[in-house]
Amino acid sequence: MKFFSSQISYFISNKNTKVNIARLLKFLGILVLLITIYGVLFHIIMEREGQQHSWMTGFYWTLVTMSTLGFGDITFTSDLGRFFSMVVLGSGIIVLLIMLPFTFIEFFYAPWMEAQSRARAPKELPPTTKNHVVIASFDPITKALVEKLKQYHKEYVLLVQDLTEALELFDNGYRVMVGEPDNPETYQKLQIHQAAMVVANGSDMFNTNVAHTVRENSEHIKIIATANSHDSIDILKLAGCDHVLHMGNLLGRALSRRVLGQDARVHTIGRLGNIVIAEATAYDTPLVGKTLRESQLREKLGINIVGIWERGHFLGSHPDTVISEQSVIMMAGSVDQLRRYDELFGIYAISEEPVIIIGGGRVGRAAAYHLKRRNIKFKIVDKNPDRILNEKNFILGDANDINTLKKAGIDKAHSVIISTNQDDINIYLTIYCRHLRPNIHIVARSTLERNVSSLHRAGADFVMSYATMGANAIFNIYEENDIIMIAEGLNVFSLRTPSKISGKTIIEADIRHNTGCNVIAYTRDGKQIINPDPTDPIPENSELVLIGETEAEERFIQMYAD
Repeated sequence: MKFFSSQISYFISNKNTKVNIARLLKFLGILVLLITIYGVLFHIIMEREGQQHSWMTGFYWTLVTMSTLGFGDITFTSDLGRFFSMVVLGSGIIVLLIMLPFTFIEFFYAPWMEAQSRARAPKELPPTTKNHVVIASFDPITKALVEKLKQYHKEYVLLVQDLTEALELFDNGYRVMVGEPDNPETYQKLQIHQAAMVVANGSDMFNTNVAHTVRENSEHIKIIATANSHDSIDILKLAGCDHVLHMGNLLGRALSRRVLGQDARVHTIGRLGNIVIAEATAYDTPLVGKTLRESQLREKLGINIVGIWERGHFLGSHPDTVISEQSVIMMAGSVDQLRRYDELFGIYAISEEPVIIIGGGRVGRAAAYHLKRRNIKFKIVDKNPDRILNEKNFILGDANDINTLKKAGIDKAHSVIISTNQDDINIYLTIYCRHLRPNIHIVARSTLERNVSSLHRAGADFVMSYATMGANAIFNIYEENDIIMIAEGLNVFSLRTPSKISGKTIIEADIRHNTGCNVIAYTRDGKQIINPDPTDPIPENSELVLIGETEAEERFIQMYAD
């Protein structure tokens, strides 16, 4: 009923509705007048032929003839009567079968359908709308961001310029509003003065226009924009953006972090306060073949083993999990604890071979830049001669040519980064590289979230999604929080301790069994306690740091949210 009443409201509020209804009524009046005239002529001609009929019969004959039904129960016998029948029949075809349907569609049906569409995709939000996130365009990052906002029960609205696109998004479950992104009035109708944030995620010029237009309405609203070109960052900030995310650099840095280096030393993925999230390869170390219990890493070093990666599969931290040569150990601890790990195992699996980067675009070059900062050698393979800067670090050729890969060092390389922006090519190259080197470490980029599982099945050890990474970065800014994306579908995140588990021990709360999340730290008296004793109560008014897959994170929020 609410949706129907909104349709009525939009229909009546349309300034053309009264005009259309007046035109439709005028046409119907002409039609009634024509039927009346034909009814009168019917009686006159029938009397000349000596037939007597009632007025109801006259109108009945007129409607039957005009509608072409022609029952034949009442007929004229004279030529004049038959000619009159032909006139009534012809005018009926024109008026009832042609003009009436088009008039009805034009002046009633079409406006009504438009009212339905406008009710589904409005051009203005209710004045009570507040604390919502305004997203200026729809792309893979937007899709992932909306899922994140829904997960944390945050309001949002997509600003869409095209009505057809808006209706399609509405039918797919998104909240939309139709409007021109470069019109200041649009943002007034979006209740921008009550919004929490604006996200501009189109082209660099589009984002600049959006940011500049939003600033005309509000000087204080937080504006986040994505940038395709590094040169656009300063321009976007001048236009009014508070935060600009260079997605190529962001993804390239993430891909480079997944390369485990040239030895078994730990490398940092991210930090939350004093806690360091890091990982290290187990290849060629004394840990291979042992269970997590037998490794005694927590007992000897105080490190919390939060899980093990096995070719794209996260195994968790069960004490009986066996460490294999392909295992990547994920750990959480302090800087000193991780340094002690390096002292014991950093001397193993040493290699001087460069990392192979397939794809020399923005993401590939960014990955190379961050590898260089870690003093890790690299070779970039690209078939575009314009991207070949030197012969030392660049290989000109097609990556599906074995000779090109051999020239890049595929036979000895410990890692390969596949960074093209086409998922089908990345899947193809992942399968190819895994076939050539069964033990090589493969880090792949996924543009669309749906292709992540395909890349894992193809043989990638880690997959970093362009969409999910961008969404997490935007959500972190929105929440003024840090969510560390370990890999697609696995995050380290922090939340205020829910009242349902406050004061309980980690064992009593049984968070891991109930949700699948692991508690790796919490705050107490303003200090962060890393790898807390599971028998100690979780303090009130504290903040938990957890690690878990996306589904586990959702279960935690649903189960314990206040």
